[in-house]
Amino acid sequence: MFNMSDPIQEIARLRAEIAEHDARYYKSAQPSIDDQAYDQLKARLLELEQQNPELDSSESPSHSVGDDRAEGFDNYTHRKPMLSLDNTYNQEDLLDFGKRLEKLFPGQELQYIIEPKIDGVAVSLSYEKGRLIRAVTRGNGTEGDVITQNLKHLESLPHALENAPNHFEIRGEIYMSHQEFERINGEREKEGLSLYANPRNLAAGTVKLLDPQQARSRKLEIVLYGLGACEPEDYFKSQAEVQEKLKAWNCPVLEKYWTCRGIEAVWPCIEELDSRRNAFTYPTDGAVIKLDSITQQQEAGTTAKAPRGAIAYKFEAERAETLLHEIQMQVGRTGAVTPVAILEPVQLAGTIVSRASLHNEDEIRRKDIRPGDTVLVQKAGEIIPQVLSVNLEKRPEQSTPFDFNSRLIELGIQAERQEGGAAWRVVARDNPERQSRSLRHFASRVCMDIENLGAAIVEQLVQRGLARDPADLYQLKLEQLLELEKFADKSARNLLEALEASKERPLWQLIHGLGIPNVGKQSAKDLESHLDSMDSIASASMEQLEEIDGIGGIMAQSIVDWFAEPGHQALIERLRAAGLNFQSKAKAGPKDGPLVGKVFVLTGTLPTLGRTDAAERIEAAGGRTSSSVSAKTDYLLAGEAAGSKLAKAEKLGVTVLSEAEFLEML
Repeated sequence: MFNMSDPIQEIARLRAEIAEHDARYYKSAQPSIDDQAYDQLKARLLELEQQNPELDSSESPSHSVGDDRAEGFDNYTHRKPMLSLDNTYNQEDLLDFGKRLEKLFPGQELQYIIEPKIDGVAVSLSYEKGRLIRAVTRGNGTEGDVITQNLKHLESLPHALENAPNHFEIRGEIYMSHQEFERINGEREKEGLSLYANPRNLAAGTVKLLDPQQARSRKLEIVLYGLGACEPEDYFKSQAEVQEKLKAWNCPVLEKYWTCRGIEAVWPCIEELDSRRNAFTYPTDGAVIKLDSITQQQEAGTTAKAPRGAIAYKFEAERAETLLHEIQMQVGRTGAVTPVAILEPVQLAGTIVSRASLHNEDEIRRKDIRPGDTVLVQKAGEIIPQVLSVNLEKRPEQSTPFDFNSRLIELGIQAERQEGGAAWRVVARDNPERQSRSLRHFASRVCMDIENLGAAIVEQLVQRGLARDPADLYQLKLEQLLELEKFADKSARNLLEALEASKERPLWQLIHGLGIPNVGKQSAKDLESHLDSMDSIASASMEQLEEIDGIGGIMAQSIVDWFAEPGHQALIERLRAAGLNFQSKAKAGPKDGPLVGKVFVLTGTLPTLGRTDAAERIEAAGGRTSSSVSAKTDYLLAGEAAGSKLAKAEKLGVTVLSEAEFLEML
């Protein structure tokens, strides 16, 4: 236990807690607290470190900007560091910021620029002689991940600029519109998958997809507003000039910005921004206030993590009271039961909110949430709405505490709470809702991609007892399908053809479709690329699985436990008998191609080939691809900005190929 009165222990506790939240936000794109709560933790840590300077450390999270770098990406060092911004939530701190700058520039006129603070993913674009050559994430502020392939398809992003500096970096934010976010979540809900929390998290996850083709299936947007390194250095005189030049180059820019003289004039601009922000196309959670003069920005200098000439004013999270009509139970594809609050619709952060996640039984009990209550709902940083508290003064007199287990029994859901955990999970495999969710997941585009097998058809198949698990789908007959509502001969035959075609899907799609807890699309691909068949995966030990990059102890245990269940073993044998593909793509590839048995790693930007195209050519020639360089790698196919993988390949003596040499091999 930590002693809160002991600064050594409290600093250690805060550093550990902040590190955990940093990992959730930057690495997993799944924050568990809102920005204000996180900022309060950092402020408390900084306060303690200032009070106890002997306990301060350059490694403390109070001096860092976080780190979003991930495995599988090349790294690139920014020519000018991508720093974070100091935050404030009140007008007094904002005025203090201005007073510090007035002391720094005595007698000088200070002009400020006020811009919307976009709740997205920071990115730096490098242009050489007007040509876009690289897109890099913030990373740790000094070095970021190269994500060029995942952004090149953005329609609004110019690939060439006229009369541009010889070299410069444009800073911006990648975001996802509310409309696209709701479209993707709508599809996931139909397939029985968990919903993404907010547009920012989904955008962050999308830019880090190792498959650019998958990234293209989610519509990302970008807005540019800032300047990194620039040659010549004096090309731009002010931040406003940067904005106008970006607009002249037809770059996607901020819809509105303000300039004013003196810090006192900043506040009305912030208030106007607050009144306008819900109409912007991008999610906005605050205002960024900067010195407009580039020279003054440079003279103001920086701290370890933030420029002194800029600050972010964060808007308070929007809250509203509304009526909680009922608590519904949502069963996921793995059988996990999630309680959902059904609300009287209320407007928050520019959208109509009618549902809110209640997380689990403990959350409901801790806040004493009951149907019929008037609740305070918050939508912070576009996070899925959360119920903060109950207005007890408005609670109905006959109200009784919500009984989670009784509600499950009332609904006919046979579930039990896992020992030591907070989640309830359906134990009856014949639960219709669980069966439907499982089948919809199996048939979804990101799994077995079975056309014509939508939610309505799945519901009928389950209700009539025609399909309870994936293997049942491959036993369906034409006459059975013709008995379904709105099914004619043609639609029935189309579904049977789609089922037949799905038997040839790559092994990873089948693994993903099985719904093994904690195993997603990329994990399924990793399993296929490292193990040669379904049988090898099913018999793999914990140690073998943990040797695979991207598969940790929790996921490895889930895989071992899933395949150990007799019911799952029987399902696998029925799928085998139905003729589904149980062999990895690499093993099932050509036997006489020029690259048979060779392992390739791709890195950097190739002159003409996209990574997907190059990978397909490798596999067509009998080779296979891997995401990381190791002693087992035969070739590194390297393009521009090859980064750390090139260095590791050279260290291990791996043969490095250019695109031209690779095409010659083929």
